[in-house]
Amino acid sequence: MEYSREALIEAVSAQMPDKRWKHTLGVMDSAVKLAIRYGADPERAETAAILHDVAKYWPVDRMRKIIEDHALSEVLLSHDKQLWHAEVGAFVAEKEYGITDPEVLDAIRYHTSGREGMSILEKIVCLADYIEPGRDFPGVDQIRKLAKVSLEEGLVAGFDSTIRVLLEKRRIVFPLTVLARNDLVRVLEEKG
Repeated sequence: MEYSREALIEAVSAQMPDKRWKHTLGVMDSAVKLAIRYGADPERAETAAILHDVAKYWPVDRMRKIIEDHALSEVLLSHDKQLWHAEVGAFVAEKEYGITDPEVLDAIRYHTSGREGMSILEKIVCLADYIEPGRDFPGVDQIRKLAKVSLEEGLVAGFDSTIRVLLEKRRIVFPLTVLARNDLVRVLEEKG
């Protein structure tokens, strides 16, 4: 059974601190605005945004068990735990909240890493997560400006920012993020 919008909001907001719920509200608003701007379905964008961080505050052991027990992307287990909640969140959205729309599930699954060949909905939720009004990091205003021009330009700037920070901290860069960034650069080059 798929939950109503209100039931989803109630269930998800109960699983996170108020500050993170405020972030989720910002992602919801940003995703709807981006969907309207770029011709995607605002309702689907909002649904993915509501659920994008559903597992963010779950214990690491609980997320690891879900990844292992359900043969999810086990490559995640050798990377930063901050990435795990997206894959687990997509699983939970389907199994616990009845979301069956594969694009909504993929928008949740890839909102932190991106991937090659992202759908418009995936781009919207990923970019909304970068630019929601509560975000405050070096370069976010430029990403917001680019988001008004092009989903791809905004995302390349977002991924560049993420990769730059990881490189400065001498952290491992998740390969899917590099592939997603390079794919978007190719798309932009093809558009001229």
